Amino acid sequence: MDKETVNMDTMPLRWGHFRVLLVASLGQMTGAGMATLIGIILPLMQLFLHPELSSGAQGAIGCTGLVGIMIGSLLFGRLSDEHGYLFFFRFCPALVLTGSLLAFWSDGLTGLIIGLFIMGVGVGGAYSLDSDYISELMPKKWRLLMVGVAKAFSAVGNILVALLCFFLLKEWNDPLLWNHLLLLITGITGLMLLTRIRFTQSPGWLIAHGRIAEAETAVRYFLGSDVVIGELRARPLKRKKGVRGSQTDTPPLSARSDAAAVSSSEATYEVSWSDLLRRTANRRRVILSAIPWACEGVSVYGVGIFTPLLIMALGLSSDSPNGFDRVLSSVEVTAGINLFILFGFIIGLSLVNRWQHLRMQTGGFLLATAGLLLLWAAYRFHLPTAVAVIGFMAFQLFLNAGPHLTTFILPAQIYSVAERGSGTGLAASAGKLGAVIGVLFIPLLLAWGGVELVLLVVMLVNLTGALVTWLVGREVFHPLKHE
Repeated sequence: MDKETVNMDTMPLRWGHFRVLLVASLGQMTGAGMATLIGIILPLMQLFLHPELSSGAQGAIGCTGLVGIMIGSLLFGRLSDEHGYLFFFRFCPALVLTGSLLAFWSDGLTGLIIGLFIMGVGVGGAYSLDSDYISELMPKKWRLLMVGVAKAFSAVGNILVALLCFFLLKEWNDPLLWNHLLLLITGITGLMLLTRIRFTQSPGWLIAHGRIAEAETAVRYFLGSDVVIGELRARPLKRKKGVRGSQTDTPPLSARSDAAAVSSSEATYEVSWSDLLRRTANRRRVILSAIPWACEGVSVYGVGIFTPLLIMALGLSSDSPNGFDRVLSSVEVTAGINLFILFGFIIGLSLVNRWQHLRMQTGGFLLATAGLLLLWAAYRFHLPTAVAVIGFMAFQLFLNAGPHLTTFILPAQIYSVAERGSGTGLAASAGKLGAVIGVLFIPLLLAWGGVELVLLVVMLVNLTGALVTWLVGREVFHPLKHE
């Protein structure tokens, strides 16, 4: 290799890497911020504008954005594979911005529902593209960590939106200005769109479509004029469904390199979900990647969106007879608890290259359950408020140090190259389905059995995630000899 060039796989980190990381991570930040905002707006609307809203209606409104995310992930993921990443990389934040402005200007329940759906579609599209840019352009030794850092930006969205909502509501002292809070999402997505104007096409997509010279130009644009393409050049060409190249059953990551590349003579093809389920080994991979992700979705989104509502139900906020003061206090406590989402990600990222990911995921589910058990005990036996807050913080800390991070990582480790897209898509869809179920049913559980029923059900879901990870994970990573 020429002495004046550097290989993108082995080069040290540069500003270009951090630029790509920051720009691509804003999608995660926006999605988490939107979820936090929904949980703050719903109590305001129920108390001051629409007291007729039932628990089921609140859950259905909370699900609107998540349904949009599911649709956006599937729709824009497929379209970008066909037509290129760059247009949709810019179009998705523009879509979120449009939805936020629509909900702001309409100033009503119908406009909020439509706006949340549009915002969700845009966020889902961003989710399907952001990690691809990061994983393609990072040096091998930093690739896994940087994808995890992008995921951790969701914590920044949770914290930032909760803090800003608290200070703005306190300053305005008027719950009828709830729609102005949507301008926070407008601002974040406006910044995201501006940062993506000076961007270029995905090098991986260009290579997959045989446009090698353009891919080389794109890599130099991002990383510097002295950088040459590494193993990305071996990315297989895209072919239509039904046109198959050589396929092998690639072993899980424990037995191979994360950066293992297929030869240029191989070709990727679209594997249907039914194809994925035909083999016993793959069914186990589907179970391992999908069910824990769905369990994690119940906790991250179900509990996350309704954190202010749960805080009020647990008696952790102000007991003022004024409804607005109670909501404001619950938002303040939410902001403090959300800090432990970030701390959890920091712990998880520090361990992701050191600990076995099945152990991280199992332990995270179990310790998060222990936090909920402490929270339940504090509520049940009238222990000091500090005990309940510690339990809530422990739940968020261990959930995000473990399952919220590892469920995002595991699918790419356990599927073969040819099956990875379909396998990851199926797992991500299961995760969002779990999120929708959590958001839909938590208000109903509160109505049916109070906050204790919510805590017990979420604990059971987390224990299910831990059990599936432990039992099925051992079979996937250490298959029996006769298989």
